[in-house]
Amino acid sequence: MNIGFIGTGVMGSRMVKRLLEQGYQVRLFNRTKEKAKALEGDGALFSDSVSLLAASCDIIFTCLSMPDDVMKVYLGSSGILEHARQGTICIDLTSVSAETSKSIFQQARIKEIHYLDSPVSGGPEGAEAGSLTIMVGGEKDIFEKIVPILNVLGKTIEYLGPSGSGSIAKLINQYLVAVHSLAASEAMVTGARFGLDPEQLFTILKVSYGDSRILRRHMEQYVFDREFTPGGAVKYVHKDVRLANQLLQEAGLTHFLGQMAEQAFQNAADKDLNDLDMSAVIIPLEEECKVIVRKKD
Repeated sequence: MNIGFIGTGVMGSRMVKRLLEQGYQVRLFNRTKEKAKALEGDGALFSDSVSLLAASCDIIFTCLSMPDDVMKVYLGSSGILEHARQGTICIDLTSVSAETSKSIFQQARIKEIHYLDSPVSGGPEGAEAGSLTIMVGGEKDIFEKIVPILNVLGKTIEYLGPSGSGSIAKLINQYLVAVHSLAASEAMVTGARFGLDPEQLFTILKVSYGDSRILRRHMEQYVFDREFTPGGAVKYVHKDVRLANQLLQEAGLTHFLGQMAEQAFQNAADKDLNDLDMSAVIIPLEEECKVIVRKKD
């Protein structure tokens, strides 16, 4: 079984490493070849193009940044669908809209290629540990064929229904990530503005009903130490909450918290914070209130 993997960034590289450790042969493509060097040292093979990889693999994973990247890699003239063999199984791990997933699924079907939208949650630490949550939409019988491989990458693997279902579930998750990020940031900034010690406030919140996984992640790993090297960057959460808000509108909602979260992440992007961790959404709020949420010196 020849496995291809396109996109070896923060998440993709860790998933490829797990596949290699389990004895799978993996062929890679990444736009920046240097980023795949370490994986070549671990035994992966590098393809010079998407088309060459697609023509030589039975199963192809894609883990890309933005919806446009996904469309180009699958539907472009040098893309997967033009060069993959009939019966190839494609698994897209990227967070995109349900419409993007359905569009690629339909085009793949014409070529007798299988496509599963399979976005993941769990961050770099989950990818490294093989404990990701994987949300899958598409043909159930094809999903069942690749479950053993998905088990290498994830701990919670759920088949959710027809094409687009995985993408919808992931965007709902990302909606909560964005809203919780903003709420946690607003709460901590407000406490600091009124003179509360941020660490003491955090200690209280994390044993109260105001606790959340996002609150703990952001404060413990990033904000208190003022270390914003990304696990999940501002630009990706901004993209995801924008797509999620479209879902809520399609569901019939007109006023919802995600609209404020989208604006908050837009404000962070406007302040050149796009490539910092999502927890950096707190920085514009700190500037507005003239406080910094940090540990005591």
